[in-house]
Amino acid sequence: MPEHDHDKSAPPGAGHATAARGAGPAARATGPAAGEAPLAARIRIGYGLGSFATGTFGTVPGLLLLYYLTDILGVTAGLAGLLVFLPKAWDVLLNPWIGSLSDRTAHRWGPRRPWMLLGALTMPLCFAAMFAAPDLERGWAAAYVAVLFLLTATGYACFQVPYVALPAELTTDPDERARVMSWRVAFLGAAILLSGAVAPLLAGASGDDHGSPGGYRLMGVVIGALLCAGMLAAFAATARAPAVLRVTSEPGLLAQLRAARGNRPFARLLAAFVTQAAATGLMLAGTQYFATYILHRPSATSVLFACLIVPSLLAMPLWLTVGRRTGKRSAALAASGCFLAGAATAAFARELPAGAVYAAVALAGAGYAGMQMLPLAMLGDAIAADAFTSGRRRAGLFTGLWTAGETLGLALGPGLYGLVLAAGGFVSSDAGHRVEQPASALTAIVTGFGTLPALLLLLSLPMLARYDLTERKLNALRDAAARRAPASAAGTAPDHRPADPRRDGDVP
Repeated sequence: MPEHDHDKSAPPGAGHATAARGAGPAARATGPAAGEAPLAARIRIGYGLGSFATGTFGTVPGLLLLYYLTDILGVTAGLAGLLVFLPKAWDVLLNPWIGSLSDRTAHRWGPRRPWMLLGALTMPLCFAAMFAAPDLERGWAAAYVAVLFLLTATGYACFQVPYVALPAELTTDPDERARVMSWRVAFLGAAILLSGAVAPLLAGASGDDHGSPGGYRLMGVVIGALLCAGMLAAFAATARAPAVLRVTSEPGLLAQLRAARGNRPFARLLAAFVTQAAATGLMLAGTQYFATYILHRPSATSVLFACLIVPSLLAMPLWLTVGRRTGKRSAALAASGCFLAGAATAAFARELPAGAVYAAVALAGAGYAGMQMLPLAMLGDAIAADAFTSGRRRAGLFTGLWTAGETLGLALGPGLYGLVLAAGGFVSSDAGHRVEQPASALTAIVTGFGTLPALLLLLSLPMLARYDLTERKLNALRDAAARRAPASAAGTAPDHRPADPRRDGDVP
């Protein structure tokens, strides 16, 4: 287990110009204006490879776990939704704690990478075991899956939280962070496409077959290997990455929440992102049901994923360009609008031809790329703004809260979908016995897949519109912090109060 350094807090106003031990000249720069070199392609690409793990784990349980419980193990829809939600809700408490621990970790590999390795060595094994439930009574089978899902989510948090924290520490250049995020989202899209297409086929959901216990065991092993490969690749590729910021953290959860609340751009962005993650989680959880009971083709799950992800890969350069020209917030609002339009159209799937449904999902996919890439780049900006104004390096704190929020949103999706199915009278069955669903259940399937995600996206737009940390304001904060640092280094009496962004008119 990594060691924790509780005493290495950087003094306010001085840390951002201090390089980590062993870092090169670029790490000592204060930003592109001071000659900071771009990150090597090896680091950008290698970091992005970690998204094979995050994208796969964000997809497969959300896509298949609820269906596995209701249609393979025979667990009732309401209980299944609760079992999918509760282990993820645990992560809401766990992720900020992991972030704080990684902030205070002192290790020759840096503060993040030991935790990433811990997650890479534990989480894939638990994932494979989760889909290998033995032949038990329904209640015991449900308990088995719930416990393994809890262990899997815990191992995943050890990797994901420090992984998301890295970009804010690799560079102080907002555009460079956007480039890093573009690689991450590119691999994220590839991972979602690959895992979303392959996992149902491995599970046996092809043609008219709804899947089998043996197929789900095989799927768990193969996807677990993919998870392990992505995590280890990111761990190895970032071995010699520069560190431009030293890190500190807050001592407790309440202090962390106060720090996050004080960073208003972060708080607004997080609220919007959690709401949108819940919408994404609803669509993921409903995809297998939608393909099986609405399109009457279980294998259409892979087609729906292709319609979602291929347009997202094609649209990614577009959103990156739009973000540079109009600002990240404006581009994120436009991307959210695309997803909203696609989800609203899918709500009428029972009255539309299959081609129109696939086109609606493709429109949502084009928006999904921007909804993933742009908020992550904006997150890096919000973390940097906190460092410049507070003089403290708390990337792990903020990314812990961010990943906790993302986890909560993605957990709320399947949980809500299970409740919608239960309210609609959905009848669960095991792998050997299939039942006809009442019309109310079919309505519930469409409602959860299209109507509710559209409503959540509509709710998120005002939250996202309130995020107003522009690139100009961020650069002004960076320059102000750079001016304060030489005074502290020269032994003058520095102002140890955190900079008040409202005093300088930099951040509202």
